[in-house]
Parts: sequence; structure tokens; C-alpha cells
Amino acid sequence: MQTNSRIYGLSGLIAVLGLVALLVGLAVMLLLPGIRYVAWGIVVLGILLLAAAFVIDFRRVRSALTGRRGVFSTGTTVMASVSIGIILLANAISIGNYQRFDVTGLAQFTLTSQTKDVLGKMETPVRALCFFTPQDPYGVGAYAANLLAEYQDYTDQLSVEFIDPDEHPDQARRYGITEYQTVVFESQDGRRLVLLQEIVERAEHAFTSAILEVTGIVQKKVYFLTGHGESSISLDYSSARDGLLDNLYWVEPVDLLRSPGVPEDCAALIIAGPRRSLASDEVEAIERYLASGGRAFILINPDSPQEVQQLLSAWGVVIEDGIVVDRASHVAPSIDSPSVPRTRNLLGMSTAYFPGATAIIAQEEIAEDIEMVALVWTSKDSWLETDFDPAKEPALDEGVGLGTRQPILVADRDLVFPGRRPIEVDLLHVVAEVIPGSATHAQSASITRKN
Repeated sequence: MQTNSRIYGLSGLIAVLGLVALLVGLAVMLLLPGIRYVAWGIVVLGILLLAAAFVIDFRRVRSALTGRRGVFSTGTTVMASVSIGIILLANAISIGNYQRFDVTGLAQFTLTSQTKDVLGKMETPVRALCFFTPQDPYGVGAYAANLLAEYQDYTDQLSVEFIDPDEHPDQARRYGITEYQTVVFESQDGRRLVLLQEIVERAEHAFTSAILEVTGIVQKKVYFLTGHGESSISLDYSSARDGLLDNLYWVEPVDLLRSPGVPEDCAALIIAGPRRSLASDEVEAIERYLASGGRAFILINPDSPQEVQQLLSAWGVVIEDGIVVDRASHVAPSIDSPSVPRTRNLLGMSTAYFPGATAIIAQEEIAEDIEMVALVWTSKDSWLETDFDPAKEPALDEGVGLGTRQPILVADRDLVFPGRRPIEVDLLHVVAEVIPGSATHAQSASITRKN
């Protein structure tokens, strides 16, 4: 009995020690997040001590819980320690597991999964120096600050510092600050300034790109050809541009009349519906780029420049002038808007339609190292109408067509049969434009050239 009494007497001390261990573990989590596993070890020790105290003195704890009035005994000490320990444990768990909710109308502070992935893999410390002034009528500084706070939720490698350039002009000169509301990202590998206009237009893209740059990670760049009346990146293809930026591509225009050639860092060249002819030097530059393993995505309108046809001919592709009509499957009453059900496409689309589309036709003699797979095709009762008049009923004898299924979207074989891609592949995407001058509803083709 005396031995049991001693053990019961120690239960209060064990409970207090467990409570102290929980407090220490919680403090380590808050102050030294880099050794969080050690902190969790201390927390687990505290839990075990509290559990031991609870088991040893279970009768007294039960009496304190069920009695009409509690007595200040070892049992109540254990009970109080366990109760406080539960609260501390809940706070310890919440430190590493919490969720912020973005209730803004446009989800301004919701980061893309790609940005979260970049932040989660950061190993190099980066400082974000925000040269903001209190005079911020449009709230750009507050917006950037909140966004950077969201960034910090996904990495411990990003620190943020706010500097008033008017109060610290020496630091502003040191970092080359020429306008208010500028953010400087800096690491041991480099420095990148994000200006006010970039924050307003694409803050997350600019911030993530800057972090990648200063940590030595090279972004893939997609260039849009300009100078021939192509569709605008910021207007016609704003959604495509945003999608590329969300996937951490850098998007820039390129004018081959002013550039000596396609930039060496070009991951893909997009030619979006040129309306005017390309100079011979430009065509040669694009051909050199493709011959060296480059990739291009070409969108063309009806009656496109002959230079574009020249580019495609090397890949066994002919884009004839004309519009595909499909009497058996179209969006009524427009016979020139083929409707493609799930049974006639390999993309898993339930139904798709291609208003004003033309056919992608393979040359009669195609090089052995080029392969094409149709992904979307029309019904058997379709043909290419070369002189389409919506006021007249088209007939096969009025056009020059095959009177059979017309492929309106074809692709690199490996997109359809993964794992069967040749060892080295040049990929050319060809798009036959469907709405004259807009390059909006497009059909595309990808051709594989094996090495």
C-alpha cells in the first residue's frame, strides 16, 4: 500500500512534467520551425507523460470528474494537466495544419498549383524587398503584401521586408528603384525587380518568375511571332497566354525582321494567324529553327500567306482553300459547322463542333519518317467545298473533295499511343483556321518526324 501511495504521489509530478514538455514543444515549433521534428518528439514525450499520470491516478481523476465538488489533490492536478495538455496539443497540430480561405470575388490570393509546387521545392533563401509608400491610392502595395504573405504560407525560404523609399533613399538607389511600389527579389544567385505595371497585370506570374530566376531555375519561353497582322497575345489569346503563364512558361513576342533568328531559348514558336506575307529571311529562320529540333504551333486563316504553306509542305501537309461541309453531322442549320461526336474523336470529347473548318490533307508522297494520326474526323458524307456559298445548297460535284471522312485534327502518334514515341522527334503543330481573320476556333495537326 505504501508503494502504491508513493506511485500515486508521483502522478501529479509526472503530469506537470508532461505539461511542461508540451509547452516546450509548442515553443520550439513557434520559434524554431526548422527543427519541427524535434519539437514533435518533445510533444509526444509530453503526451506519454500525461497519459502515464492519467493511468496511474485514474481513480482520483474519476473522483474529481464525477464528485459533487473537487478537492485540490493529486487527482485534480492530473485532471487539470491533461485538460491543458489537450489544448496545447490542439494548438501544436494547428501550427502545421491550417487553411486560409480566399473570399475575394476573383480569388486574388489563391495561388496556382504550379506556384505552390515551386515554393514547396525552394531550397535557396530569397528576400523580397517591397519598396512601398503609404500613399497608395489604388492599393497595389496592400495587394502585393497580401499575395506575398500567401507565398510565405508555402515556404520557409522567403522573407519579406518593407522599405519606404522616401525615408530610405539610399537603399532605393542601391537597388535601382525608379518607381514606387516595386518589389525586389534577391538571393545569393541574383536579383530581379518586379515593377508596378507587372504587379497590376500579372502579380503571381511575375513573382513566381522572379523567384525562379534568382534561384537559378530557367523558365521555358514561348514566343509569339509578330509583324504580319497576327492575333494579339493580350486580346485574342489572353486565355492561352494566362494558361501558359500559370504553367510557368514565359511568354514574349518576337519580330524576326528585327531579330537575327528564332531565340535560342525558344521552347515553342507560335504563329497565330498571320495576314501578311512573311519575308524570305523570316521563313528561312523558322525553317532553321524547326530543322534543329524546334517546335512550332501554327494557326492559319483561309487564304493564308503562301509562305505558311511553304513551311507546312516540308512536313507532308497540305491546307487547301475551302471549307468542310458535312451533310450527315453538323450544327443545324449551318452545314459548314461539322459536329463531331465521341465516336469520331480520340480526345474523349462528348461533342465538339468546328465552324468554317478546312481539311488537313496529307500529301500523296510523305517521307517515311513522318507519321500522322487523326484525332478528329467528319462523317463519310462530307467533303471539302472550294467555293462555299451559305445561300446555296452545296453538292459534292461542285467541290473538289474526297466525298469521305475528312481529318480536321491530327496529332503526333505518341499523343495517342503513349510510350511509342521515336527516340528523337520533331513536333510541328499545324492549325487550319476556321473563322477568317480571328484564329479563334481552330483545328490542329501535329506531325511526327522521326530521326
